[in-house]
Amino acid sequence: LKALLLIDATSLWSDELYSVGKSFQPDFAALLALLRQDTHPPLYYSLLWLWGGLLGQTPLSLRLLSWLAYGLGAGVMVAQAAALAPKDRRDKSMVLAALLAFCSPYPVRFAVEGKSYALLVLLVALGWWWRRRRWLPGYALAVAAAAFTHFYGLFVFAAAVVWDGWRRRWGLMATAAVALLPALAWIGYASAYLLSSRSGSWIGTPGFALLEETLARALGPWPLPKLGLLLLVWVAVRRWGLDPAGSDGLAAGRLRLLDASGLIPSALMVVGVVGLSFAKPMAFSRYFVVLVPALIPWLAVQGARVTLNRRGQATTLAAIALLLTLWWQQAYLGVGPQLGGGRESDNFRAISQLTSGASARYAPRPRLLNLSDRMELATGRLPAPVVRWQGADGLKRHLQAWPQLPDPTMVLAASGPEAIIKRRLKSMQQQVESAGLVCRPMKEAPLFTRILRCRSTTTSLDAR
Repeated sequence: LKALLLIDATSLWSDELYSVGKSFQPDFAALLALLRQDTHPPLYYSLLWLWGGLLGQTPLSLRLLSWLAYGLGAGVMVAQAAALAPKDRRDKSMVLAALLAFCSPYPVRFAVEGKSYALLVLLVALGWWWRRRRWLPGYALAVAAAAFTHFYGLFVFAAAVVWDGWRRRWGLMATAAVALLPALAWIGYASAYLLSSRSGSWIGTPGFALLEETLARALGPWPLPKLGLLLLVWVAVRRWGLDPAGSDGLAAGRLRLLDASGLIPSALMVVGVVGLSFAKPMAFSRYFVVLVPALIPWLAVQGARVTLNRRGQATTLAAIALLLTLWWQQAYLGVGPQLGGGRESDNFRAISQLTSGASARYAPRPRLLNLSDRMELATGRLPAPVVRWQGADGLKRHLQAWPQLPDPTMVLAASGPEAIIKRRLKSMQQQVESAGLVCRPMKEAPLFTRILRCRSTTTSLDAR
C-alpha cells in the first residue's frame, strides 16, 4: 500500500491544477490557459481538478480516480471478451481476460498514477464495446471523450473511421468522425504549443528501443527473451498439448474477431503513428496503453477457443503461474530505493529535496521542478521558503549580474535518462563555465538525475 501511494514525478500536473483554485474556486479560464500549455487534451485534468476539489488533495484521492477508472475499464474488457467468445467458451474467456486485465504490469504501473491512461483505457474499451453493438450515441460519447482525454484516443478512433469507411459502415464512420471534432478543435486552440518544438521534445525517432520498451511495459524487464519463451511454449502446446476433438482452432472467424475487438483499427493506428513519427516524433511507449482494450479481449477469446489435453493444461498452467509471479514481482521494481521510488525514468522529487537550500536554481524545464517543489512543500518534505527554478533567460540575467552578487553559487539540474539530461544541461553548463564558474556534479544525486553545483574558482566546490 505504501508503494502504491508514493507520489510519482508523473503526478506533478495535479498539484499545478489545484493551485489554480486552492479553495476550489472554479476559475475555468485559468484552468484552460494552463492546459493549453500541455501535450495532452484537457478532459482528464479537468476532471481531476474537480475531483480534488470535492475529495481533497491527498495521495489517496489523487489516485482514486485512476483506480476506479481502470477497475471499470477492466470490467468492460472482461465483458467484451465474454460477448466475443462462443457461448460454451465464455467462462474461460472471462477468466483469461480478468487475468490479463487485472494482473499485468500495465494496470499495476498506470492505474495508480494521477495521469490520464486509466481513464483512456476505460473510454476506449467503452468505444469498442458500443461500436460492436452499433449503439451510435454511446459510441459517439466514448469516442469524443477518449479523443479529448489523450491524443492517442483520437488516433485510434481516427483509424476506426478509416477502417469502417473501407468496410462501408457509413453510420459508424460518420459517428466517430463527428465525435472527433472537439479534440480537433482543441488542437487548433492549443496549436501554438502543440505544433512547437517544445511539444513532445522528449520523444525520439522510432527505433528498436521503442519496440523493446513497449514490450517491457507489457511483459516486464527482458521482454524479448520472455517473448521467445512464450512462443516456444505456444509451439509446444500446438504440437503436443491440443485436443483436436474439442478445439475450435484459431482460424475460424479470425477476421470477424479482429474487427469486432477493435484490433484492426488499433494496428492501423500503430502503423500510422510510427510512420508519422519519423517526421514528427510522437510514438512513445507508454502511450500504447491505448491498445490494451482491444488486445486483451482478443487474446482471451483466442485462448478460450482452444481445448487442451492433460499435457497442454500442465504446460499452460505452469507458464501462466510463472508469468504472473514475474509480473507482480517486476511491476514494483521501479518503486524500490535504487530508483528513488519512481516508476518512470525521472526523479524530480529528489532534485527538489537535494537543492532546496540553494540560492539560485536553473533548469531546462523549470516548470516541472517548480511543480515538484510545490508538492514537496505541501507534503511537508521541504522547509519553506525555496527559491524558484528559472530557465535559460533567468540564467542569462544571473550571469550578467554575477560579479556584483554577494553569493555567486548556483545549481543546474535536470531529470531523465542520463544521455538526455547531459544534452539538456550542456548549453547551460557551457554558459556558466564561460562566465568563469566551475561546475561539478553532486555525488548524492540518485539515478535519473543530474545536479551541477557551480561556483567561482575561488570558492570551494566541496562544501554543500
